[in-house]
Amino acid sequence: MNPDEHRMFGAAERYNPNMEISLTTPALLFPTVSLLMLAYTNRFLSLATIIRNLHDRYKTENDGNLLMQIANLRYRIRLIRDMQIFGLLSLLFCVVSTFALFAGWVAGGQWSFAVALILMIVSMVISLRELQISVGALDVLLSELEDENKKGG
Repeated sequence: MNPDEHRMFGAAERYNPNMEISLTTPALLFPTVSLLMLAYTNRFLSLATIIRNLHDRYKTENDGNLLMQIANLRYRIRLIRDMQIFGLLSLLFCVVSTFALFAGWVAGGQWSFAVALILMIVSMVISLRELQISVGALDVLLSELEDENKKGG
């Protein structure tokens, strides 16, 4: 392959505007988004229950540690909200992509599908951050239990 062919191949490898995309391509994300939204909603509902319980405990115990836990949960709730927003926007752009492809607007369908993929990536990255915070909070609780066990044992 000569240098000109290599350069042309490299550019085409990065982006191909002539890529085949059909109505079924954006539909690939529909089940993924649905399952992710279900998982996000379950996380949200679990945290809402924990927050309500901590709130009730704080009213009776007035423990400052509970306030720190509630602040951590508030941050996680905001992350879950953002995960849901980006996930729903991804679904919306998948629908727009499907419509554009159905109407014969291939370029619009490709671009809206690309946006849908980017939004899904953002949603999953936020989900990863929320998961890290969740595990960190559980590690703190487990460390407290281990410390109590060592003192009592």
